[in-house]
Amino acid sequence: MSRAALVEPVAPVRFRPVVPKPLREQPGLFGFLRAARANPLTTWLDVHFEKPVVAAEGALGRVTVVSDPALIRYLYVENAANYRKDDLQRRVLAPGLGNGLLTAEGEEWKLQRRTLAPIFSARHVLGFNVAMNAAGARMARRLARREGASIDVALEMTRVTLDVLERTIFTQGLASDPDALGRAITRFLESVGPIDPLDVFGLPGFIPRIGRLRARPAIRFFAEVVDELIARRRALIERDAAPSDLLTLLLKAQDPETGQGLTDLEVKANIVTFIAAGHETTANALTWALYCLSQDPAARARVEAEVDAVPPGVDFDADALPFTKAVMEETMRLFPPVPFMSRQAIADDRIGRIKIPKGSLVMVAPYVLHRHKTLWQEPEAFMPERFLPEARADIPRFAYLPFGAGPRVCIGQSFSLQEAVVVLAHITRAARFSLAEDHAPVMPLHRVTLRPEHGLHMTVRPRGEAKGLAD
Repeated sequence: MSRAALVEPVAPVRFRPVVPKPLREQPGLFGFLRAARANPLTTWLDVHFEKPVVAAEGALGRVTVVSDPALIRYLYVENAANYRKDDLQRRVLAPGLGNGLLTAEGEEWKLQRRTLAPIFSARHVLGFNVAMNAAGARMARRLARREGASIDVALEMTRVTLDVLERTIFTQGLASDPDALGRAITRFLESVGPIDPLDVFGLPGFIPRIGRLRARPAIRFFAEVVDELIARRRALIERDAAPSDLLTLLLKAQDPETGQGLTDLEVKANIVTFIAAGHETTANALTWALYCLSQDPAARARVEAEVDAVPPGVDFDADALPFTKAVMEETMRLFPPVPFMSRQAIADDRIGRIKIPKGSLVMVAPYVLHRHKTLWQEPEAFMPERFLPEARADIPRFAYLPFGAGPRVCIGQSFSLQEAVVVLAHITRAARFSLAEDHAPVMPLHRVTLRPEHGLHMTVRPRGEAKGLAD
């Protein structure tokens, strides 16, 4: 036997993104409020990443954090009727997003869900693949002209996802500068994202909150944009000249059980939700994916080889790009679009051996769940291969929840994942990105969604030049 045969293969060094270090013990009330307002990710404890259920009293009262897949299934599916969106979430989001799918409750939510579900059917989503490819190709051409430039990748991903919105939902245009709309979305989320102590203590809504006051200009801007969109589209529908996009489908949608359409307020609330929440989560996922690939040359090379195998001029198909899709899914494991989801118990209950008092909060935090030490091998490492078809079946259904679960699972999850894979394919075929050597650590900041704390400034190099340098 040769000497070389005796040498054990060296496991590859996996990229581990920098994230806030979990605490060993819960800080006092004011320490918690200060940390939660700055960045809620800094409030998680070691025990949350180690135990299946953690129940404790704190600033938010009794909170039970659940990270056991079987118990999550019970909470979100088997006994979902006993848990509603909690008051804190509704107080934070409803002023800007209205009473749409994200914030509605009870029969109003059921009617909206039934009415909107056909719009996001597989047939409709696949029909938007051409538009998604067109937006991705436009982004690729823009990057090819930025050779050697330093760009804010987060801003560019906002632009491309707004382009997708214009091509799929609002094909007559947004009637507004897309960059202005992107800035308004960012202002809104940054304003309402920090936890306000007045909300924590349950003080009446008429008492002004600083964050909501700061968000008012963005909310007014949303209202103006959406009002104009609806008015223009209704006029086209009346003349039987409206395009068959998601906005037209939304305005014509009817509840399959009652034949009832959505009210103007419900239409408006859901359009704002699609713009603010739907676009933002996909833009952030793409931003984090490009960051991870810039730090993992082997994964980046594998994506490049996969997308290069598709002939130029042929549209990308997300299902035909298994590794590129796995990169997006692994990115959303490490940086889930919605870091935590909370529910409020309507009646007393029991989750496993833990008693859940009426009115208390039960939380499932994808940020914690996706990094839980009992559920994942090397949970902090970027390992896209865990989501390849041959390995994905080993992941418990309720251990991976980038789009939620149960009746309130994100209605646009198929749309978002298809969009992200197609756009990522175009970008990685066109260019490579690298962080400047003196770039500050890229740290996730929780502001309703997860975004890089100071943006993501990277240098662009078109693939032709990058390949030459690599050779």
